[in-house]
Amino acid sequence: MPRVGLTRDALIAAAADAADEIGFEHLTLALLAKRFGVRDASLYAHVRGLSDLMEGVALLAHDEWADVLGRAVAGRSGHAALTAFADAYRAFATGHPGRYAATRYPIAPDRLAASQGVARIIEACYALLRGYDLPEPDATDAVRLLRSTFHGFSDLEATGGFTADRSLDASWRRAVDALHRILTDWPQR
Repeated sequence: MPRVGLTRDALIAAAADAADEIGFEHLTLALLAKRFGVRDASLYAHVRGLSDLMEGVALLAHDEWADVLGRAVAGRSGHAALTAFADAYRAFATGHPGRYAATRYPIAPDRLAASQGVARIIEACYALLRGYDLPEPDATDAVRLLRSTFHGFSDLEATGGFTADRSLDASWRRAVDALHRILTDWPQR
């Protein structure tokens, strides 16, 4: 008999919370079974195994991240949109480290393509770039530059990789301002 309150969605949400606490890479079915007060085998009524659970967390994280990024750029353009997007990216990556790690979990291309979260993240990225009027393939190149910068900074911040006696927020602002200048003066081919 299924345990009251134990559903696939509840299990995935609990796994996402656990990932933020202990790290996405440390998720186990045994840990979640213990949190729900059930045996490991009981979880197989809701997920096919650990990889299915991790994929579920990844898809949930994409949905949540899409909400955050979409709200950040809504009604903004240019530098204001870039700053809001960058700040939302950083806050999600550092505030939800397990969920953020889950967004990099490998998902089958057909499952990833069907994800509303992934599609909305892409929409938010291109909404941000509309203020810079970049044609393709420049827009794709710009998205890659932004993601590389935001990911690198957030990852180094989260892992204590910055040790200089300078405010991280001040460095972040300078980086975002520099990206704005790059996007504004994007080199023409």
